[in-house]
Amino acid sequence: MSNLESRSLLDEIRSFDKGCFFDLGHPLLNRVAESFVKAAGIGAVQAVSRDAYFTVTEGFDTNNGGVPDVTGAKNRRFPNLRGETNRKSLEALVKNTGKESFQWGMAAGLYSGITYGLKEARGAHDWKNSAMAGAITGAALALSSEDPSHDHVVQCAITGAAVSAAANLSLEYFELALGMFSV
Repeated sequence: MSNLESRSLLDEIRSFDKGCFFDLGHPLLNRVAESFVKAAGIGAVQAVSRDAYFTVTEGFDTNNGGVPDVTGAKNRRFPNLRGETNRKSLEALVKNTGKESFQWGMAAGLYSGITYGLKEARGAHDWKNSAMAGAITGAALALSSEDPSHDHVVQCAITGAAVSAAANLSLEYFELALGMFSV
């Protein structure tokens, strides 16, 4: 029996932290692809679970004492999920899940690639790299929305920069604080 056949599922999951999913020949490409795939998977799970929640909760009317309202019109978060047929609803669910997964993956891959590139170019990984990557990622996400406006793009860029810089500074602070207590 080879080593590959004797490995358990738990061993496979543990090995994800040690290496990367891809070997595309350059660390930047590996990092972008790995971030994209991981975040796209998270985005898909989030989109499906959110839709399942809305499907369950919109069928209940609190005025009826929790009895499902099967006669009322559906008021859904996703406008394409009308429920005319199961096939159309499934197609709309898959389309919306794919779109949201792509957006999550794009954001993670773009952010990861920019922070890596800035780290290599500047020789340092600090809040400035995070702020720049957050601003570019925020602007890219705003541009991928249904109706991007100049104000929306600027607002998302500023928000992305602020959130990622704050996260980087918080992480540095906690690393310093924990380093003080380690032996």
